[in-house]
Amino acid sequence: MAVPAEPALAQAAPIVYPSAGQTMDQQAQDEGACRNWATQQTGIYPYQSAPTYYGDTSSGAPILGGAARGAALGAVGGAIAGDAGKGAAIGAGVGATAGLIRKNRDRRQQANANEQAMMQYQSDMGRYNQAFAACMQGRGYVVR
Repeated sequence: MAVPAEPALAQAAPIVYPSAGQTMDQQAQDEGACRNWATQQTGIYPYQSAPTYYGDTSSGAPILGGAARGAALGAVGGAIAGDAGKGAAIGAGVGATAGLIRKNRDRRQQANANEQAMMQYQSDMGRYNQAFAACMQGRGYVVR
């Protein structure tokens, strides 16, 4: 029974050892050629930057904005019922709660996007490293 592949955690670059008497100059040439080949095969450029992560850059604006809108609507409703102040207070509470819920939803979406971006980056680097290692092994190197 095959075990599904899980995305690797931080992908370390393979370590290459000459095993057939290659010189340092030859190894450098082979590594360059294999890096180019691995990039062509995978479409991954290994020196690209990791994904950009987006944090919560807003302040309490959704909460305060929700409270202000709720207070305004509550005041109107309260004025109709005869107590604008009470209606405004209730509206502010409801509006603030809605703003907090919206802000938390946005944070979860950002965290999800960040996690997906990192998983894709790690997967891409894993594919690149596998291609590079295969190329170097084919040229007579030991790869760990």
